[in-house]
Amino acid sequence: MPSPAGPAALEALYHGYEGTAGVTGFPNTGTWLIFAVILVPVYVMIIAWFVGSPRNTKTGLLGVSYLVGLTTSMWVGMFFLTVLIGIVFYGGMPEPIGPVGPG
Repeated sequence: MPSPAGPAALEALYHGYEGTAGVTGFPNTGTWLIFAVILVPVYVMIIAWFVGSPRNTKTGLLGVSYLVGLTTSMWVGMFFLTVLIGIVFYGGMPEPIGPVGPG
């Protein structure tokens, strides 16, 4: 979808940066770094809830459901904010929902 503001507005918004051709989104380096390295203490904590002593499966499942609920609410909220910011300030849906690169 072409921008209604024209090429000058696109140059002002993008400052010469081009689209990333499909690498924007979930499987970037930062995502793998967060899930594989930074969240290791959280993984250890969750495993300890179920294999540690004293063991309380009901409380462990409650903790897991809280973690899943908080994570889901943050990811869904940020997804909608990203789409809204893309539409309001950049004239269209962001990658990977919309087209790659400027207008």
